[in-house]
Amino acid sequence: MFRPAILVTGGAARIGASIAQAFAGAGWHCVIHYRGSDEEARALANTLPSAEIVQCDLLDGDAAVAMVRDLAGRLTDWRVLVNNASIFDYDDATKLDPATNKHAMQINAETPARMAQTFLAQARSDAGRTVIHVTDQKLENTNPDFFSYTMSKHALAATIKMLAKGTTDPDDRVYGIAPGAILPSHDQSPDEIEISHRLNPLGRKTSPDEIANAALMLSHGHVRSGETIFVDSGQHLLDQDRDVIYLAREMAEGIAQ
Repeated sequence: MFRPAILVTGGAARIGASIAQAFAGAGWHCVIHYRGSDEEARALANTLPSAEIVQCDLLDGDAAVAMVRDLAGRLTDWRVLVNNASIFDYDDATKLDPATNKHAMQINAETPARMAQTFLAQARSDAGRTVIHVTDQKLENTNPDFFSYTMSKHALAATIKMLAKGTTDPDDRVYGIAPGAILPSHDQSPDEIEISHRLNPLGRKTSPDEIANAALMLSHGHVRSGETIFVDSGQHLLDQDRDVIYLAREMAEGIAQ
């Protein structure tokens, strides 16, 4: 059976794994990238009809570009690159932490941009190539928490339209998907998770499968290149003065009292 290929960075767990599973179910060959989650990546690949794993630390941009070049040389129909992997470390608007910022900007913005450029230049596919950057609803609903992370996601988002305008093949596409609060983060308790995931206009929990389905839809290329889709139950329409981790913590403590 002929299968088009997709690379999902950070594809061993969480949203990345949901994306890989959705594309595998739709008949794709999935390349699962990971940094340190070797066991998880292998276990996931073993459950999919057609998959392989690749290891790379995205802090090393040159190594990431070399990984893309290698895949471009051997995958005969590589249609989609999903830049999903990111780090989510804390600093805030009162004091940028230089080390946190350097890592976030490299892993969340610079390396994905370089990977996208290399993919668009070298990947082979008669059906066109599609880049999907996973950003964040914080692009519209900003707060002072996770300052360097948010800064890096704004930087990544800025590349979407620029890359779209820079493509020369009319079948190529560059998109963004901006998720909201979907999975547990840091040291959240079960009560805090439940509250934080419903702090949106619809009062509902957004599923990782919704992100995966959005990526599948975009892979058809029927949306104008350069567009970003928010999959967050409307969270980006709010003006939350802190990250939902801390809003939910305050609410959970109030309920407990």
